[in-house]
Amino acid sequence: RPGLALCAGCGGRIQDPFLLRVSPDLEWHVACLKCAECGQPLDETCTCFLRDGKAYCKRDYSRLFGIKCAQCRAAFSSSDLVMRARDHVYHLECFRCAACGRQLLPGDQFCLRERDLLCRADHGLPLDGPA
Repeated sequence: RPGLALCAGCGGRIQDPFLLRVSPDLEWHVACLKCAECGQPLDETCTCFLRDGKAYCKRDYSRLFGIKCAQCRAAFSSSDLVMRARDHVYHLECFRCAACGRQLLPGDQFCLRERDLLCRADHGLPLDGPA
């Protein structure tokens, strides 16, 4: 379809022999497909992510839009194991009591007060209290 498609990046007609199709309805000049944040060229060798009509490299997309640890605010990698408390997600090493710093392990009783995790001892939960 060269000559008929409009570039999603610059809006110009694509008359080049090659174009890049990012999704079923978005086509780009090869030179126009760049990360909206860092400007890195995005092609068949670099994963491309779309958000609100803009293209991003994997690093910037994760940094801007990925789920972040409720404690350290860093993004998660696909191999990270996580702990969850209500709607908060934590790296394993970040899942610690805010008062004493003890790492909380699966099965430990804790309290979530706003964004702070508190172990049983620092929250003062009774021995037969809820987790």
